[in-house]
Amino acid sequence: MRQDELLALYGLDPNPKYRNQIRQKLEEEIHQQDVEDHEYLKTLCIMLFCMGNVEDNQLIWQAKRKNQDTGSYIDVQLLCGAGYEETISYLDQQDDALAVAELQYLRQCEPYDFVQFSKAEWVSHYKRYYGIS
Repeated sequence: MRQDELLALYGLDPNPKYRNQIRQKLEEEIHQQDVEDHEYLKTLCIMLFCMGNVEDNQLIWQAKRKNQDTGSYIDVQLLCGAGYEETISYLDQQDDALAVAELQYLRQCEPYDFVQFSKAEWVSHYKRYYGIS
């Protein structure tokens, strides 16, 4: 499946009833090692970002950390679909190395990437990116 098929199936801001399906597709894509085009992976992350469930940030983090290319390709803001403060608070309550690493990364990015952070503006940016009205 390509990102245009994915968008046709779910839309950029999917109905929450599709969340588990999207999460499953993202998990599968994270484990695909021979993929060179990461647009599909990014699109899945954007969909979860739009849904705004704080629990999804660690899955998006795994996608971002998949390799050097995805580290650059997946915007750090996608980790905070529930909001920056909500995400920091959630990660601070987790007790695993993945959450600690993500929390540290977000705090380092805060002064540069989260100044006047607005989820609505990022969603609008992605709609323009995909040519969605």
